[in-house]
Amino acid sequence: MERASNGVLTEGTPAWVLQEKIESRKAVVGVIGLGYVGLPLAVSFAEKGFHTLGIDLNPDRVRRLQDGENYIQDVADQSLAAVVQNGSFEADTGFERAGEVDVLFICVPTPVKAHKDPDVSYIQAATESIAPHLRAGQLIVLKSTTWPGTTQELVGPILERAAKGRGLCLGRDYFLAFSPERIDPGNRRFNVENTPVVVGGMTPVCTKLTCMVLSRIVGQVHAVSSPKVAEMEKLLENIFRSVNIALVNELARLCDRMGDVSIWEVVEAAATKPFGYMPFYPGPGLGGHCIPIDPYYLSWLARRYDFETGFITLSARLNEEMPYYVVDVVTRVIAEAPVKLAHARVLLLGVAFKRDVDDIRHAPALKIIRLLQEKGITRIDYADPFVPVLQVEHPDGQAEVWHSVSVTPEMLHAYDVVVLVTDHTSFPYPMIAREAGRIVDTRNAFKGVESVDRGKIRLIGHLENHG
Repeated sequence: MERASNGVLTEGTPAWVLQEKIESRKAVVGVIGLGYVGLPLAVSFAEKGFHTLGIDLNPDRVRRLQDGENYIQDVADQSLAAVVQNGSFEADTGFERAGEVDVLFICVPTPVKAHKDPDVSYIQAATESIAPHLRAGQLIVLKSTTWPGTTQELVGPILERAAKGRGLCLGRDYFLAFSPERIDPGNRRFNVENTPVVVGGMTPVCTKLTCMVLSRIVGQVHAVSSPKVAEMEKLLENIFRSVNIALVNELARLCDRMGDVSIWEVVEAAATKPFGYMPFYPGPGLGGHCIPIDPYYLSWLARRYDFETGFITLSARLNEEMPYYVVDVVTRVIAEAPVKLAHARVLLLGVAFKRDVDDIRHAPALKIIRLLQEKGITRIDYADPFVPVLQVEHPDGQAEVWHSVSVTPEMLHAYDVVVLVTDHTSFPYPMIAREAGRIVDTRNAFKGVESVDRGKIRLIGHLENHG
């Protein structure tokens, strides 16, 4: 791949012109994919005075955005409405205007296939849609989490084929980089603007321009030597969490077997050490887009190098087993009722993958529901103030629409077991603890509730002696 590597920006060159546009906020910013990553990014640039074009193939999303209607929790309703009203943000369903854009961010999904291999088809499709509109002075930045080498081996060659016919040279006429997203849904402390970002460009000029444009909305930008380093860094971030959560999940199950040791008390005690330790907590399983998936991206990549990431893959599997463990606990509690599984009524509190968000991607609650149904438990309801409607797929493949129920004393009395899956702060924990007959707590959510019969609460990581 032909490329210019000189990091100096010479006056009059495409890189220099783009730099001038960025510094004067005259650069047009494009964001492909207007989901949890793309929409906050697009709104941030629009708020900073850049004309921003959002591209998403979902016509309903685009229609709602054109009307100033927000659907992402981490974007303030008034922020979106303001940038739509003043014309600094537009949304479109096609790539016809991609040639107008100076900086294009690719923020599309990167799931895994049925056998856990990476699915980069969305990245490929987005890049192929950009390629016909590629021109001098454009910067393309991939943000989707992916395997190390994607920018150089997949995105780069697609753009290169389009560039050759127009006499464009990478690093001289057009520019390419990777800068991983660091969105944490529901995090009120860290957002797009105060979370440092990492940038790895295909050439020094690519890196310099990407750092320059991102510094307009982000306080700290850290440059690395290549896209592959930035891609690997992103996987490390999430696999670090996956491995450590797997460790405490396994210890939680051991503590349950021991009976007289609480993993929660153990973690709390260990957290008093001011160095060399970081607390992680057990739970019903991992959710969200990145952490459950990234270990398999790295495992797939490792096999290309005849290397097995056994420790990392095992950790991912341990986390995937937690819903099975939760269901086993639930069935044991039902057996104590006593009531037959087919007649048992179960209420799940929380189906989002984490506290105080509406995101159900890979949420462990979905797997818990399916596993309960496979056990013959069909009288299942859920309550989640962030997810009023839920589509549930039955073991036979049929889908059904469920609606969140209200958490009232009368409602709680109707269930044999209440399972706390997601510890939303809005749940009335004292009332639930008082009124529910039996509770399975996967988050230690009832820790601070006073004057409650602890015998009816089963806490994972301390099943025998909750209190």
